[in-house]
Amino acid sequence: MTVAGLAHSPIVAVRAGRLVDVVAGALLPDVVLLIRAERVEAIVPGDSPIPDGAELIDLTGHTVMPGLIDGHSHLIGDLEYADVPAIGMTAEREILVGVRNATVTLRAGVTSVRDVGTFRAFLDLELRDAIEDGLVVGPRMQGAGAYVTVPGGAGEVTGLPGSEVPPEMRFGLVQTPADVRRVVDAICDRGADLIKVLATGAVLTRGTEPGQVELDRPMLEAAVEAATARGRYVAAHAHGAEGIKLAVRAGVRSIEHGSLMDDEAIALMAEHGTYLVADIYNGDWIAAEGLRGSWPAETMRKNDETTEAQRLGFRKAVAAGVRIAFGTDSGVYPHGTNAIQLPLMVHHGMTPLGAVRAATVVAAEMMGWADRVGTLSVGHYADLLAVPGDPFEAADGTGLAALQAPTLVMKGGSVVRDDRRLSEPPGR
Repeated sequence: MTVAGLAHSPIVAVRAGRLVDVVAGALLPDVVLLIRAERVEAIVPGDSPIPDGAELIDLTGHTVMPGLIDGHSHLIGDLEYADVPAIGMTAEREILVGVRNATVTLRAGVTSVRDVGTFRAFLDLELRDAIEDGLVVGPRMQGAGAYVTVPGGAGEVTGLPGSEVPPEMRFGLVQTPADVRRVVDAICDRGADLIKVLATGAVLTRGTEPGQVELDRPMLEAAVEAATARGRYVAAHAHGAEGIKLAVRAGVRSIEHGSLMDDEAIALMAEHGTYLVADIYNGDWIAAEGLRGSWPAETMRKNDETTEAQRLGFRKAVAAGVRIAFGTDSGVYPHGTNAIQLPLMVHHGMTPLGAVRAATVVAAEMMGWADRVGTLSVGHYADLLAVPGDPFEAADGTGLAALQAPTLVMKGGSVVRDDRRLSEPPGR
């Protein structure tokens, strides 16, 4: 494939010892990716002649795969923790911290993210646009713009008695289906790529319970109807089983967390083709960090009640054929460590290749971006990472730990990380 008008633009040739074909579920030995104008132009056998003038990136001995996609990230601001959001931090400061988070995330091999919300509305969209305009370095982004939540709910700033909360932190508050339609339209008007609703309580938001329903079915249906009319989809934060079922029946595209899913909820997700984005590493981080930081007993209790239940449900969801898309809740735990979750997904029922598919082609399908990212196919963006050896060799998924420190990362045919020289013997 040659893009019209770009036939004479420079070519980058990436020689891969093994190329992961996430569509076919296969490892292709000794191939060369030819990249022109940000996209894959051809995939040829390794012994094919390299075009004259091409820049060669030799990854012999490495496994090359599509860049990872984190379907549940929060790039704006500092890490969320068991306290109220820092309303004293300026919007400018939050965005600058977001720039750092975006850069770290991209260098970790996560080349696309779905940012599912920020307490201060629309800062994620500013960061997205700055990345698209080339002003800052970061992954491709979708942004939710603002949380759709009830007053005092999981997406609200709670725990500040007597303090005034800035209006931009209360943009998405709703109490009726009419409120939901109005807010969804307003969020779409500001350019959001998706709508994020908080269907149940949360682990970290004080005064809320993960199993408690916060948006009823008429409100959820209003969100889906309004979003669909504007060409968007709805992602539903839903820990509790009843909230999950209400959200699936209302037609949301994805369930976020799904911690307390029961068998009926799992069957509904499978039946409706609803994606599950379960952050199954996150509970370990909260447990350890909460112990170090003396987090409130309420938070630690909720984390204990959801962590192992989520993992049990995850295993059942995998067995039931639910569409699993990779998502980590990075922003609760440190950005750039996203891939730490992949071996855990294998431990709880997925194959190593299945976990990588969840973080590539399946996540791309969930985002509606299957035509541009998630695979290293002709016409797709040349977003990729490379690691030494074969990370799929161990059936238990331990080899996927290598993805936490990729040797090389490329976005749109441009190298953003190259650590090959760090492993070369002295004097070379």
